[in-house]
Amino acid sequence: MPPKAKAGTAKKERAPLKRKLAEEFPPGEVLTDNAKKRWKLGPPVGQGGFGLLYLANEDSLRSVGDDAAYVIKVEPSDSGPLFSELKFYMRAAKPDLIGAWMKSKKMEYLGVPKYWGSGFHEKGGKRYRFMVMDRFGTDLQKKFEENGKKFPQKLVLQLGLRLLDILEYIHEHEYVHADIKASNLLLSYTNPNQVYLVDYGLAYRNSPEGVPKMYKEDPKRCHDGTIEFTSIDAHKGVAPSRRADLEIMGYCMIQWLCGRLPWEDKLQDPLYVRDSKLRCRDNIDEFMKSCFTTENKPDEMGKFMQEVKTLGYTDKPDYAKLQGILLQGLKSIGVTDDRKLDFTISANGTGPPSVKNLKRKKVVEKGKSNDETDSSPAKKRRAPPKKEVNGVKKMASTGKCLAMEESVASSEPVVKKSRGRPKKNL
Repeated sequence: MPPKAKAGTAKKERAPLKRKLAEEFPPGEVLTDNAKKRWKLGPPVGQGGFGLLYLANEDSLRSVGDDAAYVIKVEPSDSGPLFSELKFYMRAAKPDLIGAWMKSKKMEYLGVPKYWGSGFHEKGGKRYRFMVMDRFGTDLQKKFEENGKKFPQKLVLQLGLRLLDILEYIHEHEYVHADIKASNLLLSYTNPNQVYLVDYGLAYRNSPEGVPKMYKEDPKRCHDGTIEFTSIDAHKGVAPSRRADLEIMGYCMIQWLCGRLPWEDKLQDPLYVRDSKLRCRDNIDEFMKSCFTTENKPDEMGKFMQEVKTLGYTDKPDYAKLQGILLQGLKSIGVTDDRKLDFTISANGTGPPSVKNLKRKKVVEKGKSNDETDSSPAKKRRAPPKKEVNGVKKMASTGKCLAMEESVASSEPVVKKSRGRPKKNL
């Protein structure tokens, strides 16, 4: 269980038992969206804080199989975070809008889930809200834990490049995400080299009609978000901004590289976390030293955080400059952005060795005798992970699914759930 918050530091969480959950619909149930498109439900594959996630297909004569291309999130119409999330998807995630952006930027893909439809469904005198989304695979938090809470440097820098693409898109479409973290980054179900940023329940319309909201502290909203990653602005009760998204992204990348952020020992104390982040922002060099040894300190992360530090609350980030910093980081370790996400950690922690290094190694070893080579036993490979859908892992014995890792149902040691979204400007 997460530690209890100190009195007066955060609002009390709603007890899970009081939540009004959606009932489970039988496979074959047909839902009609607002555009009169019909969708057939398969079995449930996960549960969030208020509803269920089902496999789904466009309505057809055949039943929904394991190869279903879509999932549908269903929640009671009068409760749950889906309403806020829907506003983002309907405004900024329609397939033609994403497609036009990709074409203009000459991009192969963009890690923003597409909105395929939504509507209401009535059953047994009750009304439910639903949304149709792409189907995804496992989330990066599971990969992070499987890897001993370390990602190779090449992978982290590539994830950073993909995140910058995503953030530039959603920022240019008036929104900020406000809850970037590994559990909200899902791999594509069909392509393991593509990653998507999901869960827009905290997404905030920061720049309606292109006009950024002004800086304003609100004591009632202090520490919103996921405590270890949330921005300094959020700790002060300020609404999410573009610079906040980049700050959160920076904390995530540093954690993926070193395994642990300096303030993770006292996550139950939000003031301690806030003050630690303030000290780190004031002295980024010391921040880097507290996370890395001199030998493995990634200079690009210090430069990235310095660039974020210069941003004002309403400033538009220079995404190209930030990408250049990360690309220079890849160059410094002798690799390029090949767009392949490799989670393997090599001896130096940077990822798989480059072809150049492999050739050099063969030349060095050519003259060695067998007794001069390393005879240490090879590491056993991990068993391949079980199949997952949108971050949900199926249980082998019963066919049921473990609860989806959504922040609204998170068991992370946070003071406050990350569902405390702004009520206006949706």
